[in-house]
Amino acid sequence: MPKFLTLDDFELEGKVVLVRVDFNSPVDPETKKILDETRIRAHGESTIKELSEKGAKVVVLAHQGRPGQPDFIPLKQHAEALERIIGRPVKYVDDLYGEKARNAIKSLKNGEILVLENTRTYPEERKKRSPEEHAKSEFVRSLAELADIFVNDAFASAHRSHASVVGFTALLPSAAGRIMERELKALSRVLESPEKPCVFILGGAKADDSLKISKYVLENGIADTVLTGGLTGHLFLVATGVDLGKPNMELLEKQDVLKLTGGIKELMDSYPGRVKVPKDVAVEVEGKRKELSVSDLPTEYPIYDIGAETIEEYSRIIRDAKSIVVSGPPGVYEKPEFIKGTKMILEAVASSEAFSLAGGGHTVAAIEKLGLSDKISYISTAGGALIEFLMGEKLPGVAALENAASRTKA
Repeated sequence: MPKFLTLDDFELEGKVVLVRVDFNSPVDPETKKILDETRIRAHGESTIKELSEKGAKVVVLAHQGRPGQPDFIPLKQHAEALERIIGRPVKYVDDLYGEKARNAIKSLKNGEILVLENTRTYPEERKKRSPEEHAKSEFVRSLAELADIFVNDAFASAHRSHASVVGFTALLPSAAGRIMERELKALSRVLESPEKPCVFILGGAKADDSLKISKYVLENGIADTVLTGGLTGHLFLVATGVDLGKPNMELLEKQDVLKLTGGIKELMDSYPGRVKVPKDVAVEVEGKRKELSVSDLPTEYPIYDIGAETIEEYSRIIRDAKSIVVSGPPGVYEKPEFIKGTKMILEAVASSEAFSLAGGGHTVAAIEKLGLSDKISYISTAGGALIEFLMGEKLPGVAALENAASRTKA
């Protein structure tokens, strides 16, 4: 039973609905043009379109980039893209909560959609404050007094206690939008009551969160097995006493993750056989792939993938799984010679009968590159929020919705 309210819990016709989405998109630093409309499409085709069709007066809040960065641009392009995607008129105002924005909200008719200016033009938007503290700000108060309902659809921003993410929940009846609802239901399925065996695949180019995730899912009986690859696999191998060789050790040192090896060893000793590390690896020798057994390490060459023996062992474990979570590819799939590990592992996940959840930018990009998107049960577009959720952290945006729901039900 969800602990938050959804769009189904509200009568929406004629209501002014503030909807916080995550439109944050890659931007060309030179032309300032949006390069990818995936997030705009996701929110537009689900939550925003539904609100409009149900006769709500839809006021869209979103951020883009960070102040001082090349991708910090107004939301005019986002509004134009949204209009094109959903085939409905979308208004835009270059104001966030001033007179221009307030007048635009007051003049909305049922079903109309208005995109306000980038929430990060408000200087205190990114201050870490409680919902109640943010609710006292002029930004939140002035918009809340014109609205009937707040909808948070921005799971990808839910790990931030920002004004537009949590502030309105303290003042308005609040619900999860369809993207937020889907993300939370999919994540709950693998973190609260996963079908067993449950397998976590941790890879990618960042290894700093791998210990926290592994520890949380093993200690709480969520995962039966953790498979490691990518830089995470390298780090876990080092924790078992393996010297990977100069270029690979230097890379881990540069990422400042070698300090985690003590904790990793302790975890692996506490859960013998439950955390799998690569048995063989693929290195680059003069542009070509060469596979080495772990017993042949250290190597002077960079390690870019897992080897055939590891692929076979991991694929067998995946075949027997009933729930699978993929966070990070097991190799440098961008290099044609080293896509093998990622391809074989993701194909094993795709052909499995298990409920599979995959997330993180590189994971999603690899899945799309291999044409496997429709064979994964759920693909999360979130980055930091997903990682924090997998580590067992309470996300401020989600907690705020749950608190608002308990007040409404009371």
